[in-house]
Amino acid sequence: MKKLIFRLLIVVVVVVVLAVVALSLFLDRAIKAGIEAVGPKLTQTDIKLDSVSLSLLSGAGKIKGLVVRNPEGFKTPSAIKVGTASLTLVPSSLLSDKIVVKSITVEGPEITFETDLHANNLSKILANLQAAAGGGTAEPPNPQQPAQPKEAKPAKKFEVDNFLITGGKVQVSVTTLGGGGTTLALPEIRLQDLGKDSNGITAAELAKRVLEAIANAATQTSSGTVADISKGALYFTKEQKGEGTNTVGKVNKGIGDLFKKN
Repeated sequence: MKKLIFRLLIVVVVVVVLAVVALSLFLDRAIKAGIEAVGPKLTQTDIKLDSVSLSLLSGAGKIKGLVVRNPEGFKTPSAIKVGTASLTLVPSSLLSDKIVVKSITVEGPEITFETDLHANNLSKILANLQAAAGGGTAEPPNPQQPAQPKEAKPAKKFEVDNFLITGGKVQVSVTTLGGGGTTLALPEIRLQDLGKDSNGITAAELAKRVLEAIANAATQTSSGTVADISKGALYFTKEQKGEGTNTVGKVNKGIGDLFKKN
């Protein structure tokens, strides 16, 4: 009898383990599909993701190969590239209205700041996120798309206790110089208690706050690069009917103003 009970316990344990593994695989695929489906609606850009892994037992996970493409009209391949991001969340919160994330660490992101001295890609994405978060003018509905249900289920909200971005770089690309620019080291960015003192924040609001922090960090590091960009402008315009000096002034003022807009 004892042997039978022991064997039954072993079978139960094996079934539970297999169920957890299967559920984890399904959840990983669901998260990846969700990011690639919902993300573009918020940023109005293409978003690709290589893989997601999340442990339902520990709440630890990793995101690999995240790429946020640029809005239409910009020439560089992407606005944001993330090799690896790790996170830890409260597993039980996945079943609640607010998902509680203890920490997110983004390692070595590659940010592209593309500008033609009139507009830039980060500001455009920020404007799209602002509209998605309810702080801007939304695009008119497409009559060719089916109407949304009147009583849709409320979207999940988030609480992020610690958000760290480390080891990042910013590639400044000035399209009026044929894509010429320079690369900056992005300072460490740390955000805390996002959505903690409320019912949580939406995915759009979370993305907007993170991108605002990235843009502000780029602003703080841009002053030392203006001279280098100006030299590039001078070289680029040497043979443009003697207008090099004037172009340098425009680049100095334009880059500064564009960063301030972020």
